[in-house]
Amino acid sequence: MRKKIVVLDDYENSYEKLSNWSSIKGLADVQIFNQPLLGAALLEKIQDAHALVLMRDRTPLKADLIAQLKHLEYVVFTGTRNLALDSDALKQRGIPISHTEWGPSKDSTAELTWALILGLHKRLVEQNRLIIDKQWRNQHSLLPVLKGQTLGLVGLGEIGSRVAKVALAFGMKVVTWSPNMTTERAAAVGAESVSLDVLLQNSDIVSLHIVASPTTKGMINQEKLALMKKGALLINTSRSTLVDTSALVQALQNQSIGGAALDVFDIEPLPDDHPLRSTPNTLLTPHLGFVAEPVFKSFTTGVVECLEAWLNGQAIIRPLP
Repeated sequence: MRKKIVVLDDYENSYEKLSNWSSIKGLADVQIFNQPLLGAALLEKIQDAHALVLMRDRTPLKADLIAQLKHLEYVVFTGTRNLALDSDALKQRGIPISHTEWGPSKDSTAELTWALILGLHKRLVEQNRLIIDKQWRNQHSLLPVLKGQTLGLVGLGEIGSRVAKVALAFGMKVVTWSPNMTTERAAAVGAESVSLDVLLQNSDIVSLHIVASPTTKGMINQEKLALMKKGALLINTSRSTLVDTSALVQALQNQSIGGAALDVFDIEPLPDDHPLRSTPNTLLTPHLGFVAEPVFKSFTTGVVECLEAWLNGQAIIRPLP
């Protein structure tokens, strides 16, 4: 009996474009979906799958869904961390889990962070709209400059450090906070270590680059947003769970902060009726932080490697973070 492999959430049509699936298709039946699947539609497509391929955490795979997948034998996901995967439920069934290498996505996310900062800071969407609508003479924006402003980085790992270096090149002051930050670690990238409250009170732009965990969930809440400057911008290319979305929407609607640029959301794709779609002073992108050709090349070739090994009875099991 041939195994059935179902590949979910290939929005970019990347798997077959960037990697060679001929060996896999010689051994198994492969079905690739490039549109989101939810609820009953998702179950219908995967209920007889022997193996599932997940693109990061685009589709949650929780215990209640896993229990309905009677034929499931193997799961592989791209990247090294998947917060939407119930690994314990899979382990209880004895189902092995593999993941690919991370690839150069940290570079991609750092670049997108600056694209969002500059896009929101210079109000590029609105300026472009003026040109399209032939309203050049009606633009009344006196735009700020980054030089001399303060960038607050919540988290100073590989991505945060890259973002800091660009800020310094623009002539900005950089302050940073994380639970384990030290003065020496901050100084190594030209930043100053401060408390979270001081960072929020003094930064013109706040950018989030910290790992999501139970202790950081909702850390940017109504109380913390109230500490920010009236014109300050919030940038999130990390995880949506870091921010209380309802509190952020309220702050934007009340104009108690200057704006927000977001690449991550509580529900993805963002629902059509979500209030963020109509909230003023926002710049929204569809989770593009890791969407880059070199990253997806690493992801897709890694998936093929994992599937080949599994089909040959030697699943590649890398430690989960």
